[in-house]
Amino acid sequence: MELVRISTAGSVDDGKSTLIGRLLFDNNALTKEQEELVAKKTAEKGWDDLDLSVITDGLVAEREQGITIDVANMYFSTDTHKFIITDSPGHVEYTRNMVTGASMAETSIILIDARKGLLEQSYRHFYISHLLRLKRVIFAVNKMDLVEYDQDRFLEIAVEIQRMVEGLNAAVPYTVVPVSSLKGDNVVKPSENMTWYQGKTLNGLLHETHPDISESQPLRFDVQHVTHSQENGFVDYRGYSGRVISGTVSVGDTLRVLPSKKESVVTEIRRYTETKDKAISGDSVSISLADEIDISRGAILVHPDETPEPQQTVKATLVWMDEKDANVGSKWLMKAASREFPVKLQTILQSVDPTKKNATDNKNVIALNDITEVEIRLSQPGYFDAYETNKKNGIFILIDPQTNNTVAVGFVKGE
Repeated sequence: MELVRISTAGSVDDGKSTLIGRLLFDNNALTKEQEELVAKKTAEKGWDDLDLSVITDGLVAEREQGITIDVANMYFSTDTHKFIITDSPGHVEYTRNMVTGASMAETSIILIDARKGLLEQSYRHFYISHLLRLKRVIFAVNKMDLVEYDQDRFLEIAVEIQRMVEGLNAAVPYTVVPVSSLKGDNVVKPSENMTWYQGKTLNGLLHETHPDISESQPLRFDVQHVTHSQENGFVDYRGYSGRVISGTVSVGDTLRVLPSKKESVVTEIRRYTETKDKAISGDSVSISLADEIDISRGAILVHPDETPEPQQTVKATLVWMDEKDANVGSKWLMKAASREFPVKLQTILQSVDPTKKNATDNKNVIALNDITEVEIRLSQPGYFDAYETNKKNGIFILIDPQTNNTVAVGFVKGE
């Protein structure tokens, strides 16, 4: 059964929570308690249509305001797929929450109110989807019932979306679908009110299969722990436990250890008590080598012909997530997989305005929710890949060493 991770985003009151509720309701994925909650809240409000937003607006305070503040995860399954849906806030000041919600997703659903068209936050959400290199974006033009299911209005918004995508030179595949989450049109069931739309429903689009390319990328194995054992049948056992970030590794492969650059041959790949011939991207395994090499947490194992260049500085795009501003000279801890080391902000190159075509601004500080291109000085070689070519080895977070707050997420840029 295929696992699909989805993020939803939109501006205030675009109907994200109702849309997710409708997906679950029409897929018969609600629990008995959730069905009772929907019925209760609908009756309290005196609505003719079901109040499906209460399924995801999890905190009482949020429900009373009718908004979503934090990131909420919802889980449901159909006959062929398992879904994890992340509902992010719709406010400009919660852009950092949207990045958090979308960071693990493959697909983004961006809600557009059919009455309002594209808003500032719509541009911002799409830019973040583009920045995160998601596999695809689905624009759900919602509340079509409030514009009388007008085809011309839908086409106007579709043209706006096309101009936005072209303005960013974005390579993210996207689809535009007209829906009414309140009435259920084109969410799971085809709409009888929009027979002019011949495309797939939102549910149908989410069930499309998109191949995972991470296995075809260069091997990057993150060493998290070195295991020594002299008991339970493991005499003189020495293994390097961690996760295959990308690529594949097999018994008999020659690996290079970074940063030492020493090489050895894989003699065993083990998961718990099971031995394997091969490990692929996403697998957590223990690897044994033919030679005793000084390897510790944070080392990276690669194939010799796919060794990344060591970097003392990296250019990156930061999404700033802290209320405290940053400026040139600011110092943090950079964490990428198991690696963690001090870094310093060397240069602020430019701040990006996603709402304007190719718009940038020269700034001396980085403030909350800013999207900024920077140059960072590293205290040790980085061994990153560009995020656009290998997402899982091109991303990092920055940590304030005094407060231990995560202040930014960064995406390594290619040369």
